[in-house]
Amino acid sequence: MTTNKTTISTFKYGSWVLASSLLLSSCSGEPTTPSADKKVAEQVNEHSKPVVYQVFTRLFGNTQTANVPWGTKEQNGVGKFADFNDAALKGIKELGTTHVWYTGVLHHALVGDYTEYGIKQDDPDVVKGRAGSPYAIKDYYDVNPDLAINVTNRLEEFSALIERTHEHDMKVIIDIVPNHVARDYHSIAKPNGVKDFGEDDDTSKAYAKNNNFYYVPGESFKVPTSDSYQVLGGNKHPLADGQFTEIPAKWTGNGARAPKPDINDWYETVKVNYGVKPDGSYDFPTLPSDYANQDLRAHFEFWQDKELPNSWYKFRDIALYWLDKGVDGFRYDMAEMVPVEFWSFLNSSIKMHNPEAFLLAEVYNPALYRPYIQQGKMDYLYDKVGFYDTLKAVMQGTQAASSIFAAQQQVADIEQHMLHFLENHDEQRIASPDFAGSSEKGKPALVVSNLISRSPTLLYFGQDVGEDGSEEAGFGKPTRTSIFDYIGVPAHQAWMNNGKFDGGALTAEQSQLREYYKAVMALSKHPAVVAGDMHPLTVTGSDQVAAFSRSIGQQHIWVVSNFAEQKNTVSIDIPLNTLANYKQAEQQLLDLLEANQTAVLTITPEQVKISLTLNALSSAVLTTGAHNE
Repeated sequence: MTTNKTTISTFKYGSWVLASSLLLSSCSGEPTTPSADKKVAEQVNEHSKPVVYQVFTRLFGNTQTANVPWGTKEQNGVGKFADFNDAALKGIKELGTTHVWYTGVLHHALVGDYTEYGIKQDDPDVVKGRAGSPYAIKDYYDVNPDLAINVTNRLEEFSALIERTHEHDMKVIIDIVPNHVARDYHSIAKPNGVKDFGEDDDTSKAYAKNNNFYYVPGESFKVPTSDSYQVLGGNKHPLADGQFTEIPAKWTGNGARAPKPDINDWYETVKVNYGVKPDGSYDFPTLPSDYANQDLRAHFEFWQDKELPNSWYKFRDIALYWLDKGVDGFRYDMAEMVPVEFWSFLNSSIKMHNPEAFLLAEVYNPALYRPYIQQGKMDYLYDKVGFYDTLKAVMQGTQAASSIFAAQQQVADIEQHMLHFLENHDEQRIASPDFAGSSEKGKPALVVSNLISRSPTLLYFGQDVGEDGSEEAGFGKPTRTSIFDYIGVPAHQAWMNNGKFDGGALTAEQSQLREYYKAVMALSKHPAVVAGDMHPLTVTGSDQVAAFSRSIGQQHIWVVSNFAEQKNTVSIDIPLNTLANYKQAEQQLLDLLEANQTAVLTITPEQVKISLTLNALSSAVLTTGAHNE
């Protein structure tokens, strides 16, 4: 075999669309057979790689920029369901979005007066922030009145948003928070015949199977105190008096059993009882071990003749209610704090109602990943403890880039169930000083995170334009965009451009970053990414460069990402058998992502190598193209 040296052509962002026709050819430059093409198409069709766009609903459409710490919604503004107009949804769709996760839709505790609509005021002493935590739900059958233009028609306005989202060919996800509810839960929108959580509880007992809550009999709840924290930042409010009546006290959402929780406990919430006794034993049947291999129907049928705790049925009915409203799936908060048997019951009930429902769970204990997927019938789990934490360390320069492969290998058997992300409402913004200090450092991480596996990807609003989370909103510290207070989100507001959603107020750097995100997310549709296999590649020249291949049939891409803040020249070993059928003296390679970078493919009987110079914080996504005649 002769030595071939081919310089990779350069393209602007998004060149994959231009080169896609070339990807239907084999590495030899000869067309694949119809049967081979069919097999690849079948494999791709078997898999999907969803892209979830998480948006904090009350912040998305807010155009006000005052950003007064602890400011009211009159001072700092609040977004509405109606802000998600066609232009906004088109912009979301441009990032490859398949599912929009509307965070903070359900009616949660907040500091505001809606008594004229029959809504009881919430006590600031048991509300975090002024706008309130979206994970302290006070009415599971209602939506946040802050989000409506006409509060009386708030459910209709949300239904219209669901319809608009569907018209743009995207699905709708909302949160369900089974582990806890707001300390002052009270539903005014529940259907006839539905009882509130705790309505029939025997409060003389710390625990009873059909109690919805746990209690501290004989003790009254006491508001937590701290020298370092003042309710509403010290601003006056008629209900902010350090008192909240709850007799007897309930256990706090994170499991704290004291009548006076610590200020760092989830004191604004109370824990839901699923039939787990205070000693940790179960008051419900456990799943036989072989049910890890049983289908959804078998799980559904298993629970039909069982006597289960009342809370199980309450949450099943809530989920089915929202599915009937047009919601397409749920993100489950702190799912690992609820028994896996409950998830088997709930998720099989949901899937029997809507087989296409999208079920995503927040689980941080790797020992629970497989049980919650196989027994709990989750579609997707966060891949935080492992992949995200490792990638963050690589971005911060404290670990070698190759360390990502060990993290990925730990979940290789379940990778299609593990959701990848670089930001969400719980994590620091990439551009914040405490994380990376620059949105540019997220670029190689985005490429690796999105292309390394069949895992779905989550993008957080404002991530694609470099939002840094630096606003002093009130409750909590900067670096994470506030989920507790009314605030404007500056970089996102620049893309929003006063409601035009055209990026008109972005800087050149922000615009370029968004185009980069669009190009990377477009690569999610490449057959080798959707359904192919991943193999780490050996890199010589820098421990801040990671490289891997993705292959399906005779289609290959090689992904190389430089996490360093300077140029790096590296060589990458390619397994000899990868290009065993390579027959052409000249074969052009394409960089499907970035421009102005050169690479050379060298083939000898002894080795196959790619030599490549990468710009700082850049990536190359390389593939063979049509042969030269």
